[in-house]
Amino acid sequence: MTDDTKRRVLVVAAINLGLFVLEMSAGQLAGSQALKADALSFAALGTSCALGVWAVGRPLRLRSMATLIRAAALFAMGAWIAVTTLYQFFVRSVPEAQMMGLIGFVALAANGLSVYLLFARRESDTEARAVWLGSRNAMIGNGAVMIAAGLVALLQSGAPDLIAAGVMAALFLSSAYQTLRQSWGEWTATNAERAP
Repeated sequence: MTDDTKRRVLVVAAINLGLFVLEMSAGQLAGSQALKADALSFAALGTSCALGVWAVGRPLRLRSMATLIRAAALFAMGAWIAVTTLYQFFVRSVPEAQMMGLIGFVALAANGLSVYLLFARRESDTEARAVWLGSRNAMIGNGAVMIAAGLVALLQSGAPDLIAAGVMAALFLSSAYQTLRQSWGEWTATNAERAP
């Protein structure tokens, strides 16, 4: 990974971690589970970027331990969003659609900036390509939040928010579980290699 690519990946990490805080906070203020669920993709991508840069040149054992810890934390956050979304189906509050739409648009713009920053590096560096693809795919979640916001405003119902959150949380939990399984396998394999 070149120094320029490293810098770009770290900028994308900062953007993603900042948007995680923004979306999670806005989700709390607006009463939107979809914003909170979308925030998880920013947490995942931001930590993946930072971990990818940190891992360059580190021993496999350290890399697999860091990936395992990250996967476990992300799985726990995904489970929390899924449980609170399920709870909200019984509470039936209507989130603030205007804030949902605005923050969804900001998130879409942030992912667009990330895609732009890594566009030229996507073919020459595997880490940059993975982050570029992740940012591009995260734009789908941002679009889902904006569509849910429009439907919330139109129907004056929290159901579109909860449906979008449920789908995003399920997808996130599925990928977090797969990452957790893979990183656990790598972690146990590296420990087995070190055993006398």
